[in-house]
Amino acid sequence: METKEYAFKGMVMNGFVMLFFNLVVIILAIVGIVNSIIELDQTNGHQGGWLLGGCGLLILINIIMWCGHMQLEPNEARVTTWFGKYSGTFAKTGFYWINPFYGTKKVSLRARNLDAEPIKVNDKTGNPVMIGLVLVWKLKDTYKALFEVDTQTMAATPNTVGSDTKGLMNALENFVRVQSDAALRQVAGQYAYDDEDNKREDEPTLRSSADEINQQLEEKLDERLALAGIEVVEARINYLAYAPEIAAVMLRRQQASAIITAREKIVEGAVSMVKMALDKLSKDNIVDLDDDKKAAMVSNLLVVLCGDDSAQPVVNTGTLNH
Repeated sequence: METKEYAFKGMVMNGFVMLFFNLVVIILAIVGIVNSIIELDQTNGHQGGWLLGGCGLLILINIIMWCGHMQLEPNEARVTTWFGKYSGTFAKTGFYWINPFYGTKKVSLRARNLDAEPIKVNDKTGNPVMIGLVLVWKLKDTYKALFEVDTQTMAATPNTVGSDTKGLMNALENFVRVQSDAALRQVAGQYAYDDEDNKREDEPTLRSSADEINQQLEEKLDERLALAGIEVVEARINYLAYAPEIAAVMLRRQQASAIITAREKIVEGAVSMVKMALDKLSKDNIVDLDDDKKAAMVSNLLVVLCGDDSAQPVVNTGTLNH
């Protein structure tokens, strides 16, 4: 979306020069008022009245000129308007003076954090999951922030928008929070929480493809927040878990899957060890086993190696003759 922001092109003067000028004017006006009072007490009252009126008008103009002073810190800006018409954004750091009839609204261009509370969404397979994000954002286009979205209505205290930075930034933060919620729901609904059956190892999931999910989340947020002139610096999923109502069931399923995987490794290792034992016995001619004895030995070794409990060996010391 094309930006409509441009730099302020009106008259800008050094704030310290105008401060000195205003002080001199107010001093001269006070001196004039004193002299006019003296003139009124004397015979030339008509001339003293004109002098008093002129000095009063000068003080009024001087009070208006004091309103043109403004101070900007780094990463701050002033959006100026001329009786409702946008007149540019002033972003020079320092102490300056502009025409006091310009309306100004102070905005912050500094980075801000949003730690969104986890929300419940349905993933691609329909499972309810809890997911949250942390977002770093900052204001990029002041025109859009003030005139493209209704920050005045969104503010908790609408009268503060325009008079201080906090009201405006809080209103924009509310806008960011709502749009972040919508973007997070959209992205989370496109992926499964996990590849539970291990059928598609190349398919991205919320748990295994964090970089891809975060990149897509940033893109969705950029699209939604561009309307308000907001730039997404970074967006990351910082919380991911099954919803409480299915968490226990999914935990048992994960445990069962882990047990099955472990059993497969145990059986694979046990078969390898049995084969190695049989080959060693045959190679070294330790004992000559027929097929039945080999089958019995394989059965016993597999029971010992694959069993959960420790084996209790029985030592055969021979046979008893009566």
